[in-house]
Amino acid sequence: MEHPDQYRGKEVVVLGLAKSGVQVAKVLHERGAAVTVNDKKERDQSPEASELESLGISVICGGHPEGLIHPGVSLVVKNPGIPYSVPPVQKALELGIEVVTEVEVAYHLCAAPMIGITGSNGKTTTTTWVGRMLDAAGMHPIVAGNIGTPLCQAAQEAHADNWMVVELSSFQLKGTKAFRPKVGCLLNVAETHLDYHGGMEDYIASKAKLFANQEPSDTAVLNWDDPVCRQLVPYIKAGILPFSMTEELVQGVFVRPAFVPDTEDDLKRMIVYRDYSESETEIAAVDSIGLPGRFNVENALAACGIAIAAGADPAGLAEVLANFRGVEHRLEYVADKAGAAYYNNSKATNSKATSMALASFRKPVVLIAGGLDRGSDYMELLPVLGGVKALVALGQTKDKLAAVAGMAGVKRIISVDNGESAAAVLQEAVREASALAEAGDIVLLSPACASWDMFTSYEERGRIFKEAVHNL
Repeated sequence: MEHPDQYRGKEVVVLGLAKSGVQVAKVLHERGAAVTVNDKKERDQSPEASELESLGISVICGGHPEGLIHPGVSLVVKNPGIPYSVPPVQKALELGIEVVTEVEVAYHLCAAPMIGITGSNGKTTTTTWVGRMLDAAGMHPIVAGNIGTPLCQAAQEAHADNWMVVELSSFQLKGTKAFRPKVGCLLNVAETHLDYHGGMEDYIASKAKLFANQEPSDTAVLNWDDPVCRQLVPYIKAGILPFSMTEELVQGVFVRPAFVPDTEDDLKRMIVYRDYSESETEIAAVDSIGLPGRFNVENALAACGIAIAAGADPAGLAEVLANFRGVEHRLEYVADKAGAAYYNNSKATNSKATSMALASFRKPVVLIAGGLDRGSDYMELLPVLGGVKALVALGQTKDKLAAVAGMAGVKRIISVDNGESAAAVLQEAVREASALAEAGDIVLLSPACASWDMFTSYEERGRIFKEAVHNL
């Protein structure tokens, strides 16, 4: 797309009335575009419609009318979650009309250098951590997008001395054209969102768009332990700053001594940064990190790499590593009840995330899992479920998860479905888990599934879990 200033007098259609859609509509309207916002929700479910109409923006609710997309439309900006298969998007593509997401619009507006962070797991934790690191370094970060201010709003407020730190999904990146972050980070790639992308090839290609327009003066921060990340190296023009848990790197951020995959030990480890001249800085001891779990060590390595690429002093990162206590719904400590510790990991919407959470604990775990069935067989969980004390399964996938847990040798497996509300089912799951847990155990909500079979979001699922724990 062109700069938003270039759409004066031109027709633009915004699909979706979520926060990002509202902000995009305002931005383009303020610059003189003839904006129509369309949402399939009914008008009484779209409280934002009146505000936009008061500004002179046309709003159409209740479906996608015939003729919404026509040859006179210059641009379509769609909510990232809207599939490319919906009729208005298909029509736009047939007519050769550009279809983008809010990220592309915000990029053209933003005076600050941008940091883009994507990956199947760990995005929010890493993005938040980077914001804290840059703030401590006096670099004036703005954390925006999915976990902060809507990106278009933040982009207009940013100045050249800020850093825009943005968590990006594959849905958002798929709709970018010119987007070029100064620093881009791919944390990892796991099998997820295949219902949206149709397969891993499109999913990986969407993630890789993070690096598509970078130049040698930019930086790509890559997980050197992830084979997909390594496979992208020949296609990346930017300078590469790798991070690794399992390899002492010639240049990059790594752990010394390295972790040996699938083993546990009590060795004292340091996070180390080695630059292009092979000069080293010991950043912090691994056991000083404020978040539990080996996967959070990986997030810490990524955050350090990103902050260093942006110009932060590696010697000044230790305090932020130690003091950060994480993000809600991501291995979030909830409470102790009768000597058992309860953790909310509702954001674990795929098997990889749940596997990493289970690997974080050495104590016996009573696992609560299950949710939307996206076609996975959950066999990826087989190696880690062997160490689970009990499983309480719920949602559409409860039978699949129970079957894999049985194969793994889990002794106690309970399926919960009392036919009542979603909240009542999860509350019952918590009660069942508490009956199975003993002093010293961990009770972990880590569903390995999306929430939409029962809840409006993983956040709602996590909040209900926490309420149920506090009410025990």
